[in-house]
Amino acid sequence: MSDSHRRDPDAAEGGHHDLVGQPHSEDEGPVAEAEAVAAEISTPQQPMGQPGRPVDHRSPFFVGMAGAAGVAVTVGVVELVITAQDVLVLIGLALFLAIGLEPAVSFLARDRLPRWAAVTIVFGSMVLMVGGFLAAAIPPLVQQFSSFAEQAPKYLHGLQDHNSLLGRLNDRFQLQQHLQDLLTSGGSGMVNGVLGAGRVVFSALGSLLVVIVLTVYFLADLPRIRRNLYRLVPHSRRPRVILIGDEIFAKVGGYVLGNALISVIAAAVTFAWLSIFDVPYPLLLAILVAVLDLIPVIGSTMAGVLVALVALTVSLPVCLATIGFFLVYRFTEDYLLVPKIIGRVVKVPALVTVVAVLLGGVLLGVIGAIVAIPIAAAVLLILREVVYPRLDEA
Repeated sequence: MSDSHRRDPDAAEGGHHDLVGQPHSEDEGPVAEAEAVAAEISTPQQPMGQPGRPVDHRSPFFVGMAGAAGVAVTVGVVELVITAQDVLVLIGLALFLAIGLEPAVSFLARDRLPRWAAVTIVFGSMVLMVGGFLAAAIPPLVQQFSSFAEQAPKYLHGLQDHNSLLGRLNDRFQLQQHLQDLLTSGGSGMVNGVLGAGRVVFSALGSLLVVIVLTVYFLADLPRIRRNLYRLVPHSRRPRVILIGDEIFAKVGGYVLGNALISVIAAAVTFAWLSIFDVPYPLLLAILVAVLDLIPVIGSTMAGVLVALVALTVSLPVCLATIGFFLVYRFTEDYLLVPKIIGRVVKVPALVTVVAVLLGGVLLGVIGAIVAIPIAAAVLLILREVVYPRLDEA
Protein backbone atom coordinates (compact mmCIF):
# COMPACT_ATOMS: atom_id res chain seq x y z
CA MET A 1 0.00 0.00 0.00
CA SER A 2 1.29 3.52 -0.78
CA ASP A 3 2.65 5.87 1.88
CA SER A 4 -0.35 8.14 1.46
CA HIS A 5 -2.51 5.34 2.83
CA ARG A 6 -0.18 4.51 5.74
CA ARG A 7 -1.36 6.69 8.58
CA ASP A 8 -1.32 6.59 12.32
CA PRO A 9 -4.35 5.22 14.14
CA ASP A 10 -5.64 8.70 14.93
CA ALA A 11 -6.04 9.41 11.20
CA ALA A 12 -8.19 6.28 10.79
CA GLU A 13 -10.80 7.33 13.32
CA GLY A 14 -13.04 8.55 10.53
CA GLY A 15 -13.35 5.00 9.21
CA HIS A 16 -13.84 3.40 12.63
CA HIS A 17 -17.38 3.64 13.98
CA ASP A 18 -17.63 5.23 17.41
CA LEU A 19 -20.04 2.55 18.64
CA VAL A 20 -18.21 -0.53 17.28
CA GLY A 21 -14.95 -2.13 18.47
CA GLN A 22 -13.87 0.54 20.92
CA PRO A 23 -11.30 1.33 22.21
CA HIS A 24 -9.45 1.90 18.97
CA SER A 25 -5.80 0.73 19.21
CA GLU A 26 -2.64 0.30 17.12
CA ASP A 27 -3.00 -3.51 17.21
CA GLU A 28 -5.47 -3.41 14.34
CA GLY A 29 -2.58 -3.08 11.86
CA PRO A 30 -3.78 -3.58 8.26
CA VAL A 31 -7.36 -3.02 9.39
CA ALA A 32 -6.36 0.44 10.62
CA GLU A 33 -4.91 1.19 7.18
CA ALA A 34 -8.17 0.11 5.54
CA GLU A 35 -10.07 2.32 7.98
CA ALA A 36 -7.98 5.27 6.87
CA VAL A 37 -8.94 4.61 3.26
CA ALA A 38 -12.58 4.17 4.34
CA ALA A 39 -12.47 7.60 5.94
CA GLU A 40 -11.31 9.08 2.63
CA ILE A 41 -13.91 7.44 0.39
CA SER A 42 -16.83 8.26 2.71
CA THR A 43 -18.51 11.42 1.45
CA PRO A 44 -21.79 13.19 2.33
CA GLN A 45 -23.23 12.02 -1.00
CA GLN A 46 -22.09 8.40 -0.49
CA PRO A 47 -21.51 7.75 3.23
CA MET A 48 -20.80 4.07 2.56
CA GLY A 49 -18.38 4.81 -0.29
CA GLN A 50 -18.68 4.13 -4.00
CA PRO A 51 -19.44 0.50 -4.93
CA GLY A 52 -16.48 -1.43 -6.33
CA ARG A 53 -16.25 -3.51 -9.46
CA PRO A 54 -18.68 -6.45 -9.60
CA VAL A 55 -17.41 -9.96 -8.97
CA ASP A 56 -16.47 -12.00 -12.02
CA HIS A 57 -19.58 -14.15 -12.41
CA ARG A 58 -17.82 -16.45 -14.87
CA SER A 59 -15.15 -17.70 -12.46
CA PRO A 60 -15.47 -21.47 -11.70
CA PHE A 61 -15.55 -20.84 -7.96
CA PHE A 62 -18.34 -18.28 -8.24
CA VAL A 63 -20.35 -20.50 -10.59
CA GLY A 64 -20.09 -23.46 -8.20
CA MET A 65 -20.91 -21.43 -5.12
CA ALA A 66 -23.80 -19.70 -6.87
CA GLY A 67 -25.24 -23.05 -7.98
CA ALA A 68 -24.95 -24.58 -4.50
CA ALA A 69 -26.35 -21.47 -2.87
CA GLY A 70 -29.22 -21.39 -5.37
CA VAL A 71 -30.23 -24.96 -4.55
CA ALA A 72 -29.99 -24.30 -0.80
CA VAL A 73 -32.00 -21.08 -1.03
CA THR A 74 -34.66 -22.74 -3.19
CA VAL A 75 -35.09 -25.61 -0.75
CA GLY A 76 -35.21 -23.20 2.17
CA VAL A 77 -37.78 -20.98 0.49
CA VAL A 78 -40.02 -23.95 -0.36
CA GLU A 79 -39.88 -25.22 3.24
CA LEU A 80 -40.55 -21.70 4.53
CA VAL A 81 -43.59 -21.30 2.29
CA ILE A 82 -44.99 -24.69 3.34
CA THR A 83 -44.43 -23.99 7.04
CA ALA A 84 -45.75 -20.43 7.03
CA GLN A 85 -48.40 -20.76 4.33
CA ASP A 86 -51.26 -19.67 6.61
CA VAL A 87 -49.43 -16.53 7.72
CA LEU A 88 -48.31 -15.80 4.14
CA VAL A 89 -51.94 -16.01 2.98
CA LEU A 90 -52.94 -13.43 5.59
CA ILE A 91 -50.04 -11.17 4.59
CA GLY A 92 -50.94 -11.50 0.91
CA LEU A 93 -54.61 -10.78 1.63
CA ALA A 94 -53.68 -7.67 3.64
CA LEU A 95 -51.42 -6.43 0.83
CA PHE A 96 -54.20 -7.13 -1.68
CA LEU A 97 -56.68 -5.08 0.37
CA ALA A 98 -54.16 -2.28 0.83
CA ILE A 99 -53.61 -2.06 -2.91
CA GLY A 100 -57.37 -2.15 -3.36
CA LEU A 101 -57.88 0.83 -1.04
CA GLU A 102 -54.93 2.73 -2.51
CA PRO A 103 -56.99 4.59 -5.17
CA ALA A 104 -59.15 6.16 -2.48
CA VAL A 105 -56.13 7.13 -0.35
CA SER A 106 -54.21 8.50 -3.34
CA PHE A 107 -57.25 10.52 -4.42
CA LEU A 108 -57.26 12.24 -1.03
CA ALA A 109 -53.48 12.52 -0.67
CA ARG A 110 -52.77 14.10 -4.06
CA ASP A 111 -54.32 17.42 -2.99
CA ARG A 112 -51.62 18.17 -0.37
CA LEU A 113 -53.37 16.14 2.32
CA PRO A 114 -50.85 14.17 4.44
CA ARG A 115 -50.93 10.48 3.70
CA TRP A 116 -51.55 9.55 7.33
CA ALA A 117 -54.60 11.79 7.27
CA ALA A 118 -55.84 10.20 4.02
CA VAL A 119 -55.39 6.69 5.47
CA THR A 120 -57.19 7.77 8.64
CA ILE A 121 -60.10 9.20 6.65
CA VAL A 122 -60.48 6.06 4.52
CA PHE A 123 -60.32 3.66 7.46
CA GLY A 124 -62.43 5.94 9.64
CA SER A 125 -65.09 6.00 6.94
CA MET A 126 -65.03 2.22 6.71
CA VAL A 127 -65.31 1.87 10.49
CA LEU A 128 -68.23 4.29 10.58
CA MET A 129 -70.01 2.48 7.75
CA VAL A 130 -69.47 -0.96 9.31
CA GLY A 131 -70.41 0.35 12.77
CA GLY A 132 -73.54 2.02 11.46
CA PHE A 133 -74.50 -1.10 9.54
CA LEU A 134 -74.02 -3.30 12.61
CA ALA A 135 -75.99 -0.88 14.79
CA ALA A 136 -78.85 -1.02 12.30
CA ALA A 137 -78.56 -4.74 11.54
CA ILE A 138 -78.00 -6.37 14.95
CA PRO A 139 -81.49 -5.67 16.43
CA PRO A 140 -83.35 -7.07 13.39
CA LEU A 141 -80.93 -10.02 13.28
CA VAL A 142 -81.60 -10.81 16.93
CA GLN A 143 -85.33 -10.52 16.33
CA GLN A 144 -85.19 -12.75 13.27
CA PHE A 145 -83.07 -15.34 15.08
CA SER A 146 -85.57 -15.36 17.97
CA SER A 147 -88.37 -15.77 15.47
CA PHE A 148 -86.56 -18.71 13.92
CA ALA A 149 -86.19 -20.33 17.34
CA GLU A 150 -89.93 -19.86 17.98
CA GLN A 151 -90.84 -21.30 14.57
CA ALA A 152 -88.55 -24.33 14.93
CA PRO A 153 -91.30 -26.54 16.46
CA LYS A 154 -93.58 -25.59 13.58
CA TYR A 155 -90.93 -26.63 11.06
CA LEU A 156 -90.46 -29.88 12.98
CA HIS A 157 -94.19 -30.53 12.87
CA GLY A 158 -94.16 -29.82 9.15
CA LEU A 159 -91.49 -32.50 8.71
CA GLN A 160 -93.85 -35.00 10.32
CA ASP A 161 -96.86 -33.95 8.22
CA HIS A 162 -96.78 -36.21 5.17
CA ASN A 163 -99.21 -33.96 3.28
CA SER A 164 -97.00 -30.85 3.49
CA LEU A 165 -94.09 -29.99 1.19
CA LEU A 166 -91.58 -30.32 4.03
CA GLY A 167 -93.11 -33.65 4.99
CA ARG A 168 -92.73 -35.01 1.47
CA LEU A 169 -89.13 -33.82 1.37
CA ASN A 170 -88.56 -35.49 4.72
CA ASP A 171 -90.04 -38.75 3.47
CA ARG A 172 -87.78 -38.71 0.46
CA PHE A 173 -84.50 -37.53 2.00
CA GLN A 174 -84.98 -38.55 5.68
CA LEU A 175 -84.17 -35.03 6.90
CA GLN A 176 -85.51 -35.56 10.42
CA GLN A 177 -83.54 -38.78 10.90
CA HIS A 178 -80.31 -37.09 9.80
CA LEU A 179 -80.97 -34.23 12.21
CA GLN A 180 -81.64 -36.59 15.12
CA ASP A 181 -78.51 -38.57 14.35
CA LEU A 182 -76.53 -35.34 14.38
CA LEU A 183 -77.97 -34.23 17.73
CA THR A 184 -77.74 -37.65 19.44
CA SER A 185 -74.34 -38.64 18.09
CA GLY A 186 -72.94 -38.45 21.65
CA GLY A 187 -72.47 -35.92 24.39
CA SER A 188 -68.71 -35.85 24.03
CA GLY A 189 -69.05 -35.41 20.29
CA MET A 190 -71.36 -32.44 20.80
CA VAL A 191 -68.98 -30.89 23.34
CA ASN A 192 -66.03 -31.42 21.02
CA GLY A 193 -68.03 -29.92 18.19
CA VAL A 194 -68.88 -26.83 20.24
CA LEU A 195 -65.28 -26.44 21.38
CA GLY A 196 -64.08 -26.92 17.82
CA ALA A 197 -66.52 -24.31 16.59
CA GLY A 198 -65.31 -21.95 19.31
CA ARG A 199 -61.72 -22.44 18.23
CA VAL A 200 -62.69 -21.77 14.64
CA VAL A 201 -64.49 -18.55 15.62
CA PHE A 202 -61.58 -17.27 17.72
CA SER A 203 -59.11 -18.23 15.00
CA ALA A 204 -61.19 -16.38 12.42
CA LEU A 205 -61.43 -13.29 14.64
CA GLY A 206 -57.67 -13.40 15.27
CA SER A 207 -56.95 -13.72 11.56
CA LEU A 208 -59.34 -10.85 10.82
CA LEU A 209 -57.57 -8.64 13.36
CA VAL A 210 -54.17 -9.50 11.86
CA VAL A 211 -55.40 -8.70 8.36
CA ILE A 212 -56.84 -5.34 9.50
CA VAL A 213 -53.64 -4.30 11.28
CA LEU A 214 -51.42 -5.38 8.38
CA THR A 215 -53.68 -3.62 5.90
CA VAL A 216 -53.34 -0.36 7.82
CA TYR A 217 -49.54 -0.67 7.94
CA PHE A 218 -49.30 -1.64 4.26
CA LEU A 219 -51.57 1.18 3.21
CA ALA A 220 -49.73 3.79 5.26
CA ASP A 221 -46.31 2.65 3.99
CA LEU A 222 -47.30 1.74 0.43
CA PRO A 223 -45.31 4.56 -1.29
CA ARG A 224 -42.08 3.37 0.33
CA ILE A 225 -42.90 -0.27 -0.43
CA ARG A 226 -43.55 0.67 -4.05
CA ARG A 227 -40.30 2.66 -4.24
CA ASN A 228 -38.19 -0.15 -2.78
CA LEU A 229 -39.75 -2.74 -5.07
CA TYR A 230 -38.95 -0.67 -8.15
CA ARG A 231 -35.37 -0.12 -6.96
CA LEU A 232 -34.84 -3.89 -7.18
CA VAL A 233 -35.24 -3.55 -10.96
CA PRO A 234 -32.15 -2.62 -13.07
CA HIS A 235 -31.95 1.07 -13.92
CA SER A 236 -32.33 0.51 -17.66
CA ARG A 237 -35.62 -1.39 -17.22
CA ARG A 238 -37.04 0.58 -14.32
CA PRO A 239 -39.21 3.11 -16.26
CA ARG A 240 -40.97 0.35 -18.18
CA VAL A 241 -41.51 -1.69 -15.01
CA ILE A 242 -42.96 1.36 -13.25
CA LEU A 243 -45.56 1.83 -16.00
CA ILE A 244 -46.57 -1.85 -15.94
CA GLY A 245 -46.48 -2.14 -12.15
CA ASP A 246 -48.61 0.95 -11.55
CA GLU A 247 -51.13 -0.31 -14.10
CA ILE A 248 -51.37 -3.61 -12.19
CA PHE A 249 -51.88 -1.73 -8.91
CA ALA A 250 -54.65 0.33 -10.52
CA LYS A 251 -56.37 -2.83 -11.82
CA VAL A 252 -56.32 -4.43 -8.37
CA GLY A 253 -57.67 -1.26 -6.77
CA GLY A 254 -60.46 -0.90 -9.30
CA TYR A 255 -61.42 -4.55 -8.89
CA VAL A 256 -61.58 -4.46 -5.08
CA LEU A 257 -63.66 -1.28 -4.88
CA GLY A 258 -65.89 -2.32 -7.78
CA ASN A 259 -66.50 -5.80 -6.36
CA ALA A 260 -67.43 -4.32 -2.98
CA LEU A 261 -69.90 -1.92 -4.65
CA ILE A 262 -71.54 -4.76 -6.61
CA SER A 263 -71.93 -6.80 -3.41
CA VAL A 264 -73.69 -3.87 -1.73
CA ILE A 265 -76.05 -3.57 -4.71
CA ALA A 266 -76.78 -7.31 -4.58
CA ALA A 267 -77.60 -7.11 -0.87
CA ALA A 268 -79.87 -4.10 -1.35
CA VAL A 269 -81.98 -5.58 -4.16
CA THR A 270 -82.17 -8.96 -2.38
CA PHE A 271 -83.40 -7.34 0.82
CA ALA A 272 -86.05 -5.39 -1.12
CA TRP A 273 -87.26 -8.53 -2.96
CA LEU A 274 -87.48 -10.68 0.19
CA SER A 275 -89.26 -7.92 2.09
CA ILE A 276 -91.88 -7.53 -0.65
CA PHE A 277 -92.74 -11.27 -0.60
CA ASP A 278 -92.49 -11.63 3.20
CA VAL A 279 -89.69 -14.19 3.01
CA PRO A 280 -88.37 -14.74 6.55
CA TYR A 281 -85.01 -13.35 7.69
CA PRO A 282 -84.58 -10.86 4.80
CA LEU A 283 -81.72 -8.90 6.39
CA LEU A 284 -79.81 -12.03 7.37
CA LEU A 285 -80.16 -13.45 3.86
CA ALA A 286 -79.19 -10.11 2.28
CA ILE A 287 -75.95 -10.08 4.28
CA LEU A 288 -75.30 -13.66 3.19
CA VAL A 289 -75.84 -12.66 -0.44
CA ALA A 290 -73.41 -9.73 -0.08
CA VAL A 291 -70.68 -11.97 1.35
CA LEU A 292 -71.12 -14.75 -1.20
CA ASP A 293 -71.34 -12.28 -4.09
CA LEU A 294 -67.73 -11.30 -3.39
CA ILE A 295 -66.79 -14.70 -4.85
CA PRO A 296 -66.75 -14.32 -8.65
CA VAL A 297 -68.71 -16.58 -11.01
CA ILE A 298 -70.16 -18.99 -8.42
CA GLY A 299 -70.88 -16.71 -5.46
CA SER A 300 -74.19 -15.27 -6.60
CA THR A 301 -75.37 -18.72 -7.73
CA MET A 302 -74.69 -20.20 -4.30
CA ALA A 303 -76.51 -17.30 -2.67
CA GLY A 304 -79.49 -17.75 -4.97
CA VAL A 305 -79.81 -21.44 -4.09
CA LEU A 306 -79.74 -20.76 -0.34
CA VAL A 307 -82.27 -17.92 -0.56
CA ALA A 308 -84.55 -20.02 -2.76
CA LEU A 309 -84.53 -22.81 -0.15
CA VAL A 310 -85.63 -20.34 2.52
CA ALA A 311 -88.30 -18.95 0.18
CA LEU A 312 -89.59 -22.51 -0.20
CA THR A 313 -90.82 -22.32 3.42
CA VAL A 314 -93.27 -19.60 2.30
CA SER A 315 -94.68 -21.30 -0.79
CA LEU A 316 -93.60 -22.98 -3.98
CA PRO A 317 -94.64 -20.00 -6.19
CA VAL A 318 -92.53 -17.64 -4.04
CA CYS A 319 -89.60 -20.03 -4.35
CA LEU A 320 -89.93 -20.16 -8.14
CA ALA A 321 -90.29 -16.39 -8.31
CA THR A 322 -87.14 -16.01 -6.19
CA ILE A 323 -85.24 -18.32 -8.52
CA GLY A 324 -86.37 -16.20 -11.45
CA PHE A 325 -85.35 -13.05 -9.61
CA PHE A 326 -81.82 -14.35 -9.08
CA LEU A 327 -81.55 -15.46 -12.71
CA VAL A 328 -82.51 -11.97 -13.84
CA TYR A 329 -80.16 -10.35 -11.35
CA ARG A 330 -77.33 -12.66 -12.35
CA PHE A 331 -77.85 -11.68 -15.98
CA THR A 332 -77.94 -7.99 -15.00
CA GLU A 333 -74.81 -8.29 -12.88
CA ASP A 334 -72.79 -10.19 -15.50
CA TYR A 335 -73.76 -8.10 -18.51
CA LEU A 336 -74.47 -4.66 -17.03
CA LEU A 337 -72.94 -4.05 -13.60
CA VAL A 338 -69.65 -5.93 -13.98
CA PRO A 339 -68.80 -4.47 -17.43
CA LYS A 340 -69.68 -0.95 -16.27
CA ILE A 341 -68.03 -1.04 -12.85
CA ILE A 342 -65.17 -3.56 -13.16
CA GLY A 343 -64.85 -4.55 -16.80
CA ARG A 344 -63.26 -1.31 -18.00
CA VAL A 345 -60.52 -1.62 -15.39
CA VAL A 346 -59.76 -5.35 -15.32
CA LYS A 347 -60.50 -6.40 -18.92
CA VAL A 348 -60.33 -10.18 -18.43
CA PRO A 349 -62.12 -12.46 -20.96
CA ALA A 350 -64.95 -14.61 -19.63
CA LEU A 351 -63.11 -17.90 -20.24
CA VAL A 352 -60.01 -16.66 -18.40
CA THR A 353 -62.23 -15.48 -15.55
CA VAL A 354 -63.83 -18.90 -15.07
CA VAL A 355 -60.51 -20.77 -15.28
CA ALA A 356 -58.79 -18.33 -12.91
CA VAL A 357 -61.57 -18.57 -10.33
CA LEU A 358 -61.56 -22.38 -10.46
CA LEU A 359 -57.78 -22.58 -10.08
CA GLY A 360 -57.76 -19.95 -7.33
CA GLY A 361 -60.47 -21.77 -5.43
CA VAL A 362 -58.61 -25.08 -5.64
CA LEU A 363 -55.30 -23.56 -4.51
CA LEU A 364 -56.39 -21.09 -1.80
CA GLY A 365 -60.10 -21.64 -1.26
CA VAL A 366 -62.40 -18.63 -1.05
CA ILE A 367 -59.50 -16.17 -0.81
CA GLY A 368 -57.97 -17.64 -3.96
CA ALA A 369 -61.25 -17.30 -5.83
CA ILE A 370 -61.57 -13.63 -4.79
CA VAL A 371 -58.03 -12.61 -5.83
CA ALA A 372 -57.96 -14.79 -8.96
CA ILE A 373 -59.40 -12.23 -11.40
CA PRO A 374 -56.97 -9.33 -10.64
CA ILE A 375 -54.06 -11.79 -10.71
CA ALA A 376 -55.27 -13.03 -14.10
CA ALA A 377 -55.52 -9.41 -15.27
CA ALA A 378 -51.92 -8.80 -14.17
CA VAL A 379 -50.71 -11.94 -15.96
CA LEU A 380 -52.51 -10.92 -19.16
CA LEU A 381 -50.97 -7.44 -18.97
CA ILE A 382 -47.46 -8.89 -18.59
CA LEU A 383 -48.07 -11.27 -21.47
CA ARG A 384 -49.31 -8.47 -23.72
CA GLU A 385 -46.61 -5.95 -22.86
CA VAL A 386 -43.55 -8.16 -22.30
CA VAL A 387 -43.85 -11.74 -23.49
CA TYR A 388 -45.72 -11.36 -26.78
CA PRO A 389 -43.49 -8.53 -28.16
CA ARG A 390 -40.36 -10.56 -27.43
CA LEU A 391 -41.81 -13.65 -29.07
CA ASP A 392 -42.82 -11.63 -32.11
CA GLU A 393 -39.26 -10.31 -32.45
CA ALA A 394 -37.59 -13.69 -31.86
